[in-house]
Amino acid sequence: MIILSFGSNLKSNIGNRKQNIEFAYRELKKNKVRIIKKSAFYETNSYPNKKNPKFINTVAIVETILDEFKLLQVLLKIEKKAGRTRNIKYDPRTLDIDIISFNNQVLSIKKNNKKLVIPHKHYKNREFVILPLEEIAPNWIDPQTNYSISQIKSELEKSKLDNIRKL
Repeated sequence: MIILSFGSNLKSNIGNRKQNIEFAYRELKKNKVRIIKKSAFYETNSYPNKKNPKFINTVAIVETILDEFKLLQVLLKIEKKAGRTRNIKYDPRTLDIDIISFNNQVLSIKKNNKKLVIPHKHYKNREFVILPLEEIAPNWIDPQTNYSISQIKSELEKSKLDNIRKL
């Protein structure tokens, strides 16, 4: 199972935050990535600067014949097409797509100046990944820790869970 997370907190030449993510879904299909299941959209405050525009987030389960690095290249290309620029960490962005899990592998590899860590190293602290993931894959187990998604959710701060809203 391959799990991707999507986020947007800026309009782009494509449209609003939700349209940016829907654009990403369409682009994935054009690039040998089939969407199996999508979560609802969720809205969260920006991190770490809550004064930045709120994010729309979602999670999807996908299938592809691409390896993890080719998939990463596709995701980066889609982000760029949606107007994503990478200047300052945590800056507002038109589109962000992360690989959360890739066929239950545990990987940390560097190739072509890109580092890929799977499972995504910060997903456990992100309510905007955990809640949508629990919605579409309630039985998923983190291959690195062997924790269930409900166990991971129970570790989240209650204040984080209070700040997310299903749309």
